[in-house]
Amino acid sequence: MSSRIAGLLIVATLTSVASGCVEERPVYRHPRPVVVERRAPPPEVVEVIAPLPPPPRIVEELPPPRPGFIWARGYWHWDGRRYVGMPGHWEAVRPGYHYVHPHWEQRNDGWHLRVGVWVGD
Repeated sequence: MSSRIAGLLIVATLTSVASGCVEERPVYRHPRPVVVERRAPPPEVVEVIAPLPPPPRIVEELPPPRPGFIWARGYWHWDGRRYVGMPGHWEAVRPGYHYVHPHWEQRNDGWHLRVGVWVGD
């Protein structure tokens, strides 16, 4: 009897040790995962690359004009799994600059988000 119990203990120990060696890997539905690159300041730029094209541009009702401000349109943000709608917001006008709205650009490695920025005239 004791050899039978010892045998069962050995089998149980080997099973528990072997099961700890299993490596779980995430399953991606797309050929490659999302890549997020960070570049050092100044200023910090975060580049988001998504494997899927974004949905059509968000259609939102523009608010009435507001002196000294420009409306920054809403856009789709990739959260690592799906696109999430980001609402538009007001940006204070900067003399000598124009605002470039957030948009997505397609490249060989995926879709790149270009966040809204002020560019000198």
